[in-house]
Amino acid sequence: MMPDRLVAALADALRARGLRIVTAESCTGGLIAGGCTELAGSSDWFERGFVTYSNEAKAEMLGVDATLIASQGAVSEPVARAMAGGALTRSRADLAVAVTGVAGPGGGSAAKPVGTVWLAWAWRSADGAVESDALLQRFAGDRTAVRQATVVCALQGLLDRLPRNAA
Repeated sequence: MMPDRLVAALADALRARGLRIVTAESCTGGLIAGGCTELAGSSDWFERGFVTYSNEAKAEMLGVDATLIASQGAVSEPVARAMAGGALTRSRADLAVAVTGVAGPGGGSAAKPVGTVWLAWAWRSADGAVESDALLQRFAGDRTAVRQATVVCALQGLLDRLPRNAA
């Protein structure tokens, strides 16, 4: 599905449930938030977005432990989950998405080649605890292709994680 159609579907689903989202973006540099806010009326369901490109921003804005980044690397499941959880707790949103990856053309390694992206989603459980899940993707193509594929995956992931019943 094209990003604009995903955003429209997400908007409809969020409005129907009275829910709001927050984004925490590294490798996409705000493209997810930009795509969401391109749609008129997005203030009904888009709460805020964090662009945390540097490791320092991840720590300062989202509360990601700097030792976690140092030990696991910024492009890792624990950091993606921490970004999503931090975005959720630092906002009034109900659902968060976080992305961190290697968009290229440089910066890749044997363990984390260009196109490696970790995505994470976080939400509050019935008892108020923050829950999350994560997904590793290896996207093909140039920088633009990797970033666009990440946006689509992030939006689809938000849709997939919405509660099935209306609020």
